[in-house]
Amino acid sequence: MLSLTVLVLSFQTLATPSYPEGADIPRNLTIEESKFIKRNPITAPRGITSPPVGPIHCVAEYEPMDGILLAWEGYASIVSEMAARITTVGNADAIVVIDQPNEESQALSQIASYGGDISRVKFIYRTIDTIWIRDYGPRYVYEGECRAIVDHTYNRPRPNDNALNSFVAEELGHKLYELPLVHGGGNFHLNENDFGWATELIEDENNGMSSAEIRGYWQDYQNLNVTITDAFPTSVDSTQHIDMWMCWASDTTCVISDWPYNSGSTQDQICDAVASSLQSQGYTVVRLPARSVSWTHYTYTNSVICNDLVLVPSYSNSSVSQHNAEALAAWQEACPDKTIVSIPCQSIVTSAGVMHCICMHVPRHLGGTSPTSYLQSPNGGVVYEPGQNVPITWISDDDVAVASVNVEFSPDGGSTWQMVVYGTADDGFHLWQVPDVNTNSGLLRVVAFDADGNSGSDAGDTFFSINGTSVAGDANGDGVVNVADILAVVDAWGICGFTCPADLNGDGSVNVVDLLAVIAAW
Repeated sequence: MLSLTVLVLSFQTLATPSYPEGADIPRNLTIEESKFIKRNPITAPRGITSPPVGPIHCVAEYEPMDGILLAWEGYASIVSEMAARITTVGNADAIVVIDQPNEESQALSQIASYGGDISRVKFIYRTIDTIWIRDYGPRYVYEGECRAIVDHTYNRPRPNDNALNSFVAEELGHKLYELPLVHGGGNFHLNENDFGWATELIEDENNGMSSAEIRGYWQDYQNLNVTITDAFPTSVDSTQHIDMWMCWASDTTCVISDWPYNSGSTQDQICDAVASSLQSQGYTVVRLPARSVSWTHYTYTNSVICNDLVLVPSYSNSSVSQHNAEALAAWQEACPDKTIVSIPCQSIVTSAGVMHCICMHVPRHLGGTSPTSYLQSPNGGVVYEPGQNVPITWISDDDVAVASVNVEFSPDGGSTWQMVVYGTADDGFHLWQVPDVNTNSGLLRVVAFDADGNSGSDAGDTFFSINGTSVAGDANGDGVVNVADILAVVDAWGICGFTCPADLNGDGSVNVVDLLAVIAAW
């Protein structure tokens, strides 16, 4: 009997934490989670994906947004009011992650009750564990003109949350890069000038990795120069996340907490030091009151910017409510051209986070209603041999979805284009057999199409060479380009299929485009 008891207790100690549907799981580690990760430390896989090939821009939250991602996992009134303001004043979609069949109607009903535009409420169906999507959700970059997601290993043992981003990337058609760091996304803020900030929590969670290595990963994957600051004592903020006391309002203005009732405290010194540093760099810093009351960190910087809207928390706690109006005025100073809206957040702040912690920003598609594409490779500067197999890779983006892709080759620097593959799936890969062409000005491009026929393309940045025997523009195959080639084009004029030598761009027809190719290569 004793051995059975020991066996049961051993099984219990190894069991993973549970996350009942709709339970108000706090942002910080629960006691159950803390015990679990002591036995099973969270580690990030190393080198699972290579960094983006660029050019990369990590998107600041005050830049134009298409939507805000939310999770339907508790605190429904706050999520609903946020979604209502986002879909109206914020002029963006509310993209809500749900994992139960009845949650869609619940969400639509509650968002509508707050005056939301339910035509702008979108749903992603995926099982998740908690509401704190800022910490595990997708961090966006632009690679070229395409949105891409940079993911990290969530610093909580919450498996469904940690798995969300690979699903979102596939659902929205966005490239996914896996950043080899253990991280909580709320411990991060950045501005549009490619600078970021995080607390030293990031070093504690990635044992054995130096500060330089951590910052190097952020530089490689997100093109950010990141400053690592001191972290608040856990007695003040159990998450130690920077979004609880800092927020960038614009390229030039940062909002940082002040501690009028804790002057000289550790948290006050940290905030003052960062504020002073930014001011010395020429930034404007607006200070907002913060309080630590009964182990709860009351913050007004943990706010949400969405286009011309700023959502600011308010509190009913009698020691803190006096600061509500002051915080609104400070945010209006920081964002004079935006609409500042107060959202009651007393019910959630005791769980170690507020509104910024329960949303993630989805930046605007740069192509409008037309697709965008980015040719990753080959991007020029190399020499190929005829018959060589060359991988062509690309990413794409659209406001709805990319339906298909054409891949095209130009032997003459983009003057004419020949079809490599027509209407292929948008899977980002094609193995190209190099043609027998002699050129020093070869280019490839990808052209992405949506279901409505809108298109967007991207070509290589520099030329590549092919050591072929055929000469670009040589319509009769004699090795030179002259009047005989013009006559060959004229003689073959019209539809001829893909085997006609005078069809220089390979489109199945000999026409003025082929004539221009001869002239360009003369």
